[in-house]
Amino acid sequence: MVSVKTPVVQCSGLQKTFGDRRAVDDVGFEIAEGETYGLLGPNGAGKTTTISMVCGLLEPEVGTTTVAGLAMGTRNAEAKAQIGFVPQEVALYPDLTGRENLRFFGRLQHMEGKRLKSRVEEVLDLVGLVERADERTDAYSGGMKRRCNIAAGLLHEPKLLILDEPTVGVDPQSRHAILESIETLGGAGLSVLYTTHYMEEAERLCDRVGIIDEGRIIAEGTKRELVELVGENAHVRLTGAGDLPGFADRARSLAVVERADLADGVVDLEVSDASRALAPIIETAEGSALDIRSVDVVEPDLESVFLRLTGKALRD
Repeated sequence: MVSVKTPVVQCSGLQKTFGDRRAVDDVGFEIAEGETYGLLGPNGAGKTTTISMVCGLLEPEVGTTTVAGLAMGTRNAEAKAQIGFVPQEVALYPDLTGRENLRFFGRLQHMEGKRLKSRVEEVLDLVGLVERADERTDAYSGGMKRRCNIAAGLLHEPKLLILDEPTVGVDPQSRHAILESIETLGGAGLSVLYTTHYMEEAERLCDRVGIIDEGRIIAEGTKRELVELVGENAHVRLTGAGDLPGFADRARSLAVVERADLADGVVDLEVSDASRALAPIIETAEGSALDIRSVDVVEPDLESVFLRLTGKALRD
């Protein structure tokens, strides 16, 4: 008999209203053990309010959240202890060193003695700050502060780590280190709820994505599932010299081509399967006596899916 694991996080029917505005409207999702779940939406979509309810910082008017099987609420300290929350704003004491900050936050989680000491060293190593641990954090770069912030969220070995825009404003080296650390955490079985304005991060890190807009989750799934949901196709873009209008006309008659447009010397061919479409497209171009200069294949991504579903760019 196959055992079915209870999801680490279960949200159902969450609602929250501020004045006349429904910020979150019937939001629900689950996060499995070891899964990284991306919550993506434009500014004002309801991400922060949703996260606040998952953390127990806000009480929903309607709906429930459980974390590690415990009902979440603003007064439930046991459920809150299952979460490591890393907010957008850095939450460190600038006049303390990185190690001193971590010891302080560990004590707030009722950690002490050998367990606290060893755990501080483990998380410092994970975020790559061992060599700078005894420097005051006001001397850290923005990226180092964010890495130390993540370390603080991991100290008490939570079941769920919530990361709200963890790479905003950081240097490329720190951003790479942060993403590598998150990949390691997921591989080690930690569940992660991740919000970001960088679509490439979501594609790299997230096992599944929920797209939230105007307070509602309008689509959810893996990248492949979301691409299939909206029917987004790949594009083959061909540049060359010769009779480009004639080639575009001939390409439109190919069974593998959905659409062909010509603009600024580039023929843009929309296809459902780029690997199957390339050969007949090239044959048609050669038969049209084109001097082919370049052929680029652009596969559908989360950015195009997001734009199709919401009509907005992620940073809007």
